Amino acid sequence: MIDPKQVVQRLSGMVVSLLGLSVLIFVISRVLPGNPARMALGAMASEEQVQRLAAEMGLNEPLPLQYADYMRRLLVGDLGQSLQTKNPVVQDLMFKLPATLELISVAFALMVGLGVPLGVLAAVNHGGRLDNFTRVFAFSTVSVPSFFVGILFQLLFGYFLQWFPITGRVSPAATAEFTRVTGFYLIDTLLAGSLSAHVDVWGHLLLPALALSFSGMGQVIRITRSSMIDVEGKDFIEVSRGFGLPSWMITHKYTLKNAFVPTLTILGLQYAWLLSGAFIIEIVYSWPGVAKYGVQSVLTSDVNAVVGVTMLIGVAFVVVNFFVDIVMAVLDPRIDLTGDTT
Repeated sequence: MIDPKQVVQRLSGMVVSLLGLSVLIFVISRVLPGNPARMALGAMASEEQVQRLAAEMGLNEPLPLQYADYMRRLLVGDLGQSLQTKNPVVQDLMFKLPATLELISVAFALMVGLGVPLGVLAAVNHGGRLDNFTRVFAFSTVSVPSFFVGILFQLLFGYFLQWFPITGRVSPAATAEFTRVTGFYLIDTLLAGSLSAHVDVWGHLLLPALALSFSGMGQVIRITRSSMIDVEGKDFIEVSRGFGLPSWMITHKYTLKNAFVPTLTILGLQYAWLLSGAFIIEIVYSWPGVAKYGVQSVLTSDVNAVVGVTMLIGVAFVVVNFFVDIVMAVLDPRIDLTGDTT
């Protein structure tokens, strides 16, 4: 049973982490090259206009006052106005977030659906050809940069084989067949009852999701394999074999269950890492999500948008890590939420 004091302690740690993150983001946003007011108004704007906008943005105030105003607005969900879209940053993030969540959720499903079984197969065939092949594959996926994998998939499956589209989220023709309701196109196309549009969305989604999942998939394979090999050497596994239990039951009911805690840790962290890894993939595939919005914000010195995207990713990391700790404490009572093993 989870100790409520440990939950409170972890929540307090989350608050401290987020405060530290807010300070870090504020400092970085103030040392970025370029004048945000000048970038917003363009090169033809007069110095008077630039100074007026800078005053409206609070850029002329002392840094402590700027930080106090920054925290006040952050606590009420006000991230300011985007200089590139002229919309509130929160509005932009809410509009683009479903595209990124849909991408990383499918990538996560591919990571789990392929990574865990391959890790189990490697452990069961420890030392064999299948194990060696799986290990080489896992090391390759970890070593190769995601942007290279994404471009390779575009060339192979999009250009040469022409199985999948290589950019965008949906075809222009399919856009007319459904209405945006949730922002998750896989759901919106089903709500509209358009099978053709649903298939079109899947066609645009699979390549970037697979490319995004590759690096994490290798990590899952390696951790699952090593954890299962470690558990297979335990006494209770040998006793199970001595009782004549089927090998499939020993593998899935006893070995995998007890070896899954380290894998779960990697899976939880990888889901958060997918959000940061999406920066490269969304640019390569012209995916209209939060990550692409963040890259464009950096290139245009859109300070408010950069702060919003960075804070969103930081909160995702902290929250996912908290829930992973909760699930681990439930699965293994020896682990408490302070990170110690009893």
